[in-house]
Amino acid sequence: MKKAIVQHVAQLANLKLSKEEVSQFQKELAEIIDYVDQLKKVKTQGIEPTSQVTGLENVFRQDIPHPSLSQSEVLANAKKQTKGLIKVKAIFKEIT
Repeated sequence: MKKAIVQHVAQLANLKLSKEEVSQFQKELAEIIDYVDQLKKVKTQGIEPTSQVTGLENVFRQDIPHPSLSQSEVLANAKKQTKGLIKVKAIFKEIT
């Protein structure tokens, strides 16, 4: 896994990584990609798609409204804010 890819993902997630962390994540991401490549080799022709295997059904809780955080509580941890909103950098490039 290229160092630049790890740094790009960290930037998108607004994370500051040390050199040691970048090296660690390079290795871990490479292992994940290798595992996905192994999964691609599994023969699945004729296998019925399965969404879950336990037979359990989702149990929903009552939808009871609860007080949420105030605007000032939410903004207290925001790195940047403007006009009472959290301000973030754009992650998509404009296509012209």
